[in-house]
Amino acid sequence: MDRGLEPPPTPGNAGPMTTQNLPLSDRTAVITGATSGIGAATARRLAADGAHVALLGRREDRLKALADELGPTAPGTVLPLAVDLTAPEALATAARTIRSTLGRIDLVVANAGVMLGAPFETAATDEWDRMLDTNLRALLHTARAFTDDLIATAAEGRPADLVHVGSVAGHVLYPNWSVYAATKAAVAHLTRNLRAELGPRNVRVKNVEPGVTLTELGEDMHDRDMRQTLTRMRATLHPLSPEDIAEAIAFAVAAPPHVNIAELVVVPVQQG
Repeated sequence: MDRGLEPPPTPGNAGPMTTQNLPLSDRTAVITGATSGIGAATARRLAADGAHVALLGRREDRLKALADELGPTAPGTVLPLAVDLTAPEALATAARTIRSTLGRIDLVVANAGVMLGAPFETAATDEWDRMLDTNLRALLHTARAFTDDLIATAAEGRPADLVHVGSVAGHVLYPNWSVYAATKAAVAHLTRNLRAELGPRNVRVKNVEPGVTLTELGEDMHDRDMRQTLTRMRATLHPLSPEDIAEAIAFAVAAPPHVNIAELVVVPVQQG
C-alpha cells in the first residue's frame, strides 16, 4: 500500500511505476460523496493509481475544485458531476453521462453518507430521514445504476468492484447514535447478501468500515451536546485520516481479480 515500500531500481527492476503499469491504469471509477473527507481522499488516491474517476456529490464548486487539482497530474480523466444521489433519475442521468465520457464503469465507491446523533426520544426525525435517504437509499440506487456495468466487466474476466463505505457503528454499540448505527448495519448486511448474489458472477462486493475518522461528518447535527461529544471522541483517540481509509480502499480494489477483500474494518489503534 505504501509507495515508500517499493524496491529501489536495480538492473532487473524497471524502477518507479509508469502510467502503463499503475495498479488501476485500466480502471474507471465512480466515487460518491467526493466533495470532502473519505470521498475526496479516495478520488485522489485512485486517480494517482491511474484510474479514470467520476466525482459525484452535491457541492459543484468543491467537485470542480477537486477536478482542477487532480487534472494536471492524473494519468486518467477526471469528471466532476454535481448530482443529488437521493434522486434516482438524476443518478441515472449522471450514469449515462459517465458512460458516454469515460466508458463502462468497473469500480464504484459508494461513500456518500451523513452522521447525525441524538438521544432517541429527543432526536429530530428529519435527521432520521436524511440518514435513511443518504446512507441507505442513495447507496442502493448508486449500486443499481452501475450493476450492469460491473456484471459485464466481470464477464470479460476483468476486476469489477462495488465498494460500500460503512462504519464500525454497524456492529458496535454507540448509545445516542442508534439510527445512524441502524443504517450502517443495513449496509453491512446488504453487502453480505450482494456478495452472495453477485459474487458467483465474479463481481467483488465489499464493505470498508472505518472507526473514528477526522472528517466533516457530524458538523451539521442539530444536537449541540452530540457535536461536543463527537469532538471529544476525536480528540481522545488518535483518529484516522480520510487518507487512511483511501489507502484501505485502494489496497482492496487492487487485489487480483479472483480475490475479494470482503469486509475491511479500519480503526484507530486506541479504539481497539
